[in-house]
Amino acid sequence: MRERTTEANNLIEQEFLSVIREYERVIYKVCYLYATPNAPLNDLYQDVILNLWKAFPKFRKECKISTWIYRIALNTCISFYRKEKNVPEIVSLTGEIDRTVETHDPLNEMLRQLYRMINQLGQLDKSIILLYLEDKSYEEIAEITGLTVTNVATKLSRIKDKLKRMKKEE
Repeated sequence: MRERTTEANNLIEQEFLSVIREYERVIYKVCYLYATPNAPLNDLYQDVILNLWKAFPKFRKECKISTWIYRIALNTCISFYRKEKNVPEIVSLTGEIDRTVETHDPLNEMLRQLYRMINQLGQLDKSIILLYLEDKSYEEIAEITGLTVTNVATKLSRIKDKLKRMKKEE
């Protein structure tokens, strides 16, 4: 009996590790967006992985695994952020890009500017635009954030307008 339990646990562990490997970049992107000096990227990443591990046996496959991962990652990061709310400084999204790309490439400069502007958005708006930039459908964004599809469409339109205004102000 004990051997079966061990085998079942090993299978669950292997499946979990496979899922984490497949969605590792997605998890890092979400964590990167919410990282602060008091909530370093690696701490957020570890918390997300821990919460995914705790919830994995209960995952009922009623939604896509990517939707489930986004939801847990966003909720974990937002919760961590709320706990550390008294620290207003947010790590710039451009830091990682600055180290990995040439500085005079126009496309990369536009990306840096976009990340700077996104970094100034509120938590929910950041989440929505992150999911949109990951090519998630309005339905998937709604499912992950708990909003209605109509509300997602409205918020995305407003976020885009806000980003355009921010661009003009620079």
